[in-house]
Amino acid sequence: MKNREEDIEVNLTGEETIGNDASKSRWFKRIRKGITTSTADKKETPEGLWTKCPSCNHIFTSSELKENLFICTKCNFHHRIGSDEYFDILFNNAEFTELFDNIKSKDALNFTDLKNYQKRLDEIHAKTDLKDSMRVAVGKVNDESMVVACMDFEFIGGSLGSVMGEKFSRAVDYCIQHKHPFLVISKSGGARMMESAFSLMQLAKTSGKLSQLSDAKLPFISLLTDPTFGGISASFGMLGDINIAEPGALIGFAGPRVIKETIKKDLPPGFQRSEFLLEHGFLDFIIDRKELKNKLSEVAFLFRN
Repeated sequence: MKNREEDIEVNLTGEETIGNDASKSRWFKRIRKGITTSTADKKETPEGLWTKCPSCNHIFTSSELKENLFICTKCNFHHRIGSDEYFDILFNNAEFTELFDNIKSKDALNFTDLKNYQKRLDEIHAKTDLKDSMRVAVGKVNDESMVVACMDFEFIGGSLGSVMGEKFSRAVDYCIQHKHPFLVISKSGGARMMESAFSLMQLAKTSGKLSQLSDAKLPFISLLTDPTFGGISASFGMLGDINIAEPGALIGFAGPRVIKETIKKDLPPGFQRSEFLLEHGFLDFIIDRKELKNKLSEVAFLFRN
């Protein structure tokens, strides 16, 4: 007769077992088509295989998301993407020539906040393989040649520093020399505080270069994506011959929470979203990412003719 002071368990085969170490080990075994496996042998799902939409919580595979240009198939939410993805979407066969990729940020002020600025830069370079928060490329968008400058939010929040300002300026010079339209895809939190006045100087520098582009009668197209704030929206972000945005993009100078706390009032529904800005005259139109390539080439063609 079994000792009832011991724990009696039932394993996966339905047998009663005594609660000793051997029986507990057997209890955690799984019987599947004659093959015994334990929970320790169970394979985990690889990270990054599934993605949840932050808007509607719909779950889909990362490959499905990429095939749909990083747009939710259920609610049309536009996920944040970087320069690699935008260049693949815009340029024919993802073929382009990157310009000015030899310029890197440096710590001219020996700035330190939570960590040394140069150390922060070195860590980001190693982690992302990006040299700064903006990349510039030239290539064909359908039948139109175009220079595209795109920000990467993962590089210090896509912040505007001396390197971005210099790449922007050189891109304008390249456009004037080769008679190409200029597209800037903005995704930024604003000016880079670690560069202090050097960063703020870029607002005037980039705006001034756009005057030269205008004098050359070449179009500047500004595409605002989520989020676009601070020094970007206060300078070249809103100076396009055509200002466009992706659906649902958050665009402004100060954030909505800061504004609400300052004025002590509730903000209107959808405040600072691209649809709100379009309604109040700050944008020319909103464009779905799937239509972006064809629409941009159409705009470039109309300006050229």
